[in-house]
This record gives sequence, C-alpha cells and structure tokens, in this order.
Amino acid sequence: MGKQGSPRSPKPKNSILDVSYGMRESQSRCSDMQQTGDPSLGRRGSGGDNHWDKVILVQGLRNDSGKFAASKGVNASKKYMWWLPRHIRRIILAFVFMSFLFLLDSLLFSLLESIIKNHSAPHRSTGQEEKITGMLEEKSSTNMYDRLLKLAASSVNEKELKRGESKFWEESYPQASMWKPCADKKSTKGKSRNSSGYIVVSANGGLNQQRVAVCNAVAVASLLNATLVIPKFLYSNVWNDPSQFGDIYQEDYFINTLENEVDIVKELPHDLKSVDFESIGSQVTDADLSKEATPDEYIKKILPLLLENRVVHFLGFGNRLGFDPLPVELQRLRCKCNFHALKFVPKIQQMGSILIKRIQKYDIAKSMLDKQLLGNFISDASPGKHHILDGTSRYLALHLRFEVDMVAYSMCEFGGGENERRELQAYREAHFPLLIERLTTSEHPSSAELRNLGRCPLTPEEAGLVLAALGFKSDTYIYLAGSEIYGGESRMHPFTSLYRNVVTKEDLLSASELAPFKNFSSQLAALDFIACATADVFAITDSGSQLSSLVYGYRTYYGGGHAPTLSPPKKRLAAILLHNHTIKWSTFEEKIRKMIQEGQRVRQRGFHRSVYRLPRCRGCMCKHQ
Repeated sequence: MGKQGSPRSPKPKNSILDVSYGMRESQSRCSDMQQTGDPSLGRRGSGGDNHWDKVILVQGLRNDSGKFAASKGVNASKKYMWWLPRHIRRIILAFVFMSFLFLLDSLLFSLLESIIKNHSAPHRSTGQEEKITGMLEEKSSTNMYDRLLKLAASSVNEKELKRGESKFWEESYPQASMWKPCADKKSTKGKSRNSSGYIVVSANGGLNQQRVAVCNAVAVASLLNATLVIPKFLYSNVWNDPSQFGDIYQEDYFINTLENEVDIVKELPHDLKSVDFESIGSQVTDADLSKEATPDEYIKKILPLLLENRVVHFLGFGNRLGFDPLPVELQRLRCKCNFHALKFVPKIQQMGSILIKRIQKYDIAKSMLDKQLLGNFISDASPGKHHILDGTSRYLALHLRFEVDMVAYSMCEFGGGENERRELQAYREAHFPLLIERLTTSEHPSSAELRNLGRCPLTPEEAGLVLAALGFKSDTYIYLAGSEIYGGESRMHPFTSLYRNVVTKEDLLSASELAPFKNFSSQLAALDFIACATADVFAITDSGSQLSSLVYGYRTYYGGGHAPTLSPPKKRLAAILLHNHTIKWSTFEEKIRKMIQEGQRVRQRGFHRSVYRLPRCRGCMCKHQ
C-alpha cells in the first residue's frame, strides 16, 4: 500500500504519452511534491505508485492541450487532426488502465474491510465495538513512562549477563537482626477470676481486616476483664466469602495459646444465645465508638453496658482500638494474638506448603517464618506435576494493589484516556455512592495533584521501574499476590516485558488443588499471605494495604533480620518520576536506591503507629546486643 512520504517505484520506460515540454514540467512538479511529502497527496489503500502516474497523465494532457490550443489558423487545425488519430489508442489505453487501477483499489479495500469484520466477535454489540475501537486507539497512551521503560529494559538485560546480584536481596542494616520476638512471655498481670460478662464480635472486611479485629477484641476483653466469644465474620458483598473463624484459623490452638491471658469460649451460654442485643441496648456499632478509641472510652461507655446486660455485641469493629496511649501489657497481648495465637487451619497450611515448594527449594535451612506459617506441613510438600518454576532457590513476592476498586476510589488517572475515565466513573457510581456524593458537594484535587501527593496506587509499570532500578535481573522469579489487575494483560505488559518469570497462585496450583478454595476469597488471601511472608524479598506498592502491613510486620517479627521488605514512599517516588522525560537512568537508579534504603532503616514503632506493621516496640519485640 502506498504511504505518505515513502519512496515511489521507478517510472516504466514505455511512457503512455510522448515526452513534451509540458510533460517534463509536470513530472518536475510531481517529483518536488514527492520529496517534500505534501500531506494532501497520497490516498487510502494500495496503488500509491500508480497514483503518481495518473497525476502525471492528467497534468500532461492539460499541458499538451494548452500547447496545441496556442496554435492558430489552418495549420493548427491540420496539426490537431493529424495528432488525434495518432494518439487516440494511447488515450483509450490510458483510461482503461486508470479504470483498472480504481477497480483494483476498491477490491483491495473491500477485502481488508471483510478481514477486519471476520476477526471481530460476532456477538458484540455496536456499542461494544466502539468501546474496543476506542481502547485500541488509546492503547499506546497507557504506558506513562515509555522512555524510562526502554532504559530499564536495557539495564535489566545487561545485568543478566553479569554475575553480580542486587544487594536488596538482603537487609540493608545489620541492626535488624538484634530484635527478637518476645510477645509470648508470661503476663505479669494474669487474668481476672471474675468475668464482667461476654464480648461478642462480628468483624467486617476481608481476611486481614478481620485478623486485626480479632486481636483488638482480645485486648478489649482483657481490658474489661470479660470473656471473649470466638469472633464471627460478617458476610460482605465485596468479598463474597461465607468463611468463619474456624474455616481459616485453628480454634483450639487460639484458645489454648491465650488461656493464661483471656478467657475465650466458642459460644455464648445457653441463657444468652437468644438475646436480642439491639433491643436490650447491648449492640455497639462503629458509629458508637471513636475510630481508634482509647481504653478510657471503653471503660466509660462499654463496661457499664457489660455489667448491666452481661453481654456486649460489637458489630463491625473496624479499627476501634487505638495504638496509643495503651498499657504495655495490652500491646503485648495484641502481638501475642497476631504473631502466636492465630494459626491457619491444616487445609490452608498444606496448600501453602505446596505453593511455596513449587517456587522454592527446601534444601536450605527452614526459617522461623516457614515454621510459624506452615506448621507440620513444612517438609511434606511435594512439587507434583504442576511444578513450573523448577525449584528456584529464591523469589520476590509483590503485592501489586492495582485492582479496579482501588483504582476507581483513588480518583487518579492512569493514561487510559476517555475510555478509562468513563469506566472508572461508572464503577464509582455503582460501588461508591458516598464518594460520588462527596465529589458533587466539594472540590477535589486533580489527578496530577493526587499523584504528587502520593495518593495514587502504583501501576505495574511504576513497580517494574522501581525493581529494575534496584538491580533485580530480568530472570528474577516474582510471585504476584492479590486479585485481578485492572486492565489485565495489556496493563501488565510493561512489567512482564521487564520480568518474564511472573507467577500467581493460579499458575502454580492446579484447578483441582484450587477447587476447595473456590468462592472463598479470604482463604485464597491466606495463601497469598503465606507466599508473601515466606518470600526472600517482599515488595509493597501500597503501604495502606492491610495485607501488605500485616505481612511486613510478620516478616519483621520472625525474619531475624533476614527478610527484607521494599516499600517505596509514593510521594517521593512521584517527585522522581516527574522528571521521567529527562532524567538519566544512572540518576534514577541512585535516587530509587537511596529512597528504599532510607525506608529500611531499623526504627522502633512511632507513636500512634500500628503494632501489627511495626512490632519493634516494648512488649512485642526485645532488642539484644
């Protein structure tokens, strides 16, 4: 097919018309236009070379006509009569040839159109076709950092040929190994003999939010000298998981581990089972308590209800106990619950061990992380037929929090153009009505402002750039945790073009192995928890994620200073990426490495910070010289 500005094929030796002054002049003009690439010339379809012949033909005819019209008198008439018979055959042939070209052009265009239609799904509606067309037109815009991606690809491929490894496979600071777990020490307080009543908790959210609620409930029960009933998990339309405590955690192990701290029972006594909590005023919702409430609030508001009605029901219980100020014993009890008392059921442990075995060899010493998470199944895992990674000695786990709910709620844009904006707005209207209401009644920052403030989730592209800058080679095995990535394979392409060995639990486990976990999202999340916690390196893209926070804390508590976690601060990363059009790759690497190293400094938990994420604090971990 002809293409604007492309070189044309040479003109045939047998010219259709005699060469004359007018003809040469026309050819000269056409040649000039070819060289300058006049955008008004050229056309759809094939036959670009013949198009120029047609232009020359018409121009030549015009010039010859003007030339003969300039002659006067009888001589001119005779010349004309003499010229016409001589050239009539050539003119007819020329017109026939031109008609053939037009016909050929139409046939080729029809054929091309037919091929496109045949490749389209027959069941798609017109609206769907328009949507797909728009997505294809905007596909190139979804890569936000094309220049840096090319530099990153060159860097990771070059490093693959070298023997050296990224230094971020290890902790940056040896002081991390000085902190040891100590939350399982015996309580100096002990539990009260006389219970003030029963605490019932119905926890909302997914696996990790519920885990936090359970341990907060243990601390509140201890604070109020109450008996805790094994918590219930609320069914959520978001998570679509009917799993209860006993489907995920070992109930007896939980009760026995905390027996010297808190009384825990599996159900209420018979005389309280039929009580309507709401009617007697014993139901406490999240609206009745402050977010991250203090111990004083529980003593003033909840204890009187407990003493009067013998039972209190916490409905929701999302982040309803603060981290400070809190007595050291309660902080220790939280840690003991999270890091020691909550063990996954054998079904999850066994499948978790199979999952890890298919990534990682067990010919190395088993870590405390493995033992705590996999229990007796640590050495029983068999690779099986689905062992696709062939036993790499180490791997990196990445929690890429880029699901559609996260992306839509962030109010950020990610290079997908108008189609992306319409799609995310429709999702917000369907799932986040309160957010839509807030947006209509108040001003909100632009996408660029949100990104500069570090409020946008990292894209797969940005995560790949960070790992490349840290020196991880292109053959690094990467376990991808979480749900389906928004944008699918096309959104993941920048990442997988840098790192080819990316796997998920769905890749590593067979359909029959995953079948018992199907439709149980919290149990599937537990497998991700295990794979991320036992990884040689864990990379976070959103520090606000509960999974990332709990895994971070678990690795800190049991890692012994040999379980590095990479957590790029999004605001600082956004400032670096702001210069993506001009920054040198060496400068980008230097800035990213400095940023990550500073985030890995060994610090004690700060005031109001989560003890589940940062357990280096009094009562939870002990520092040894």
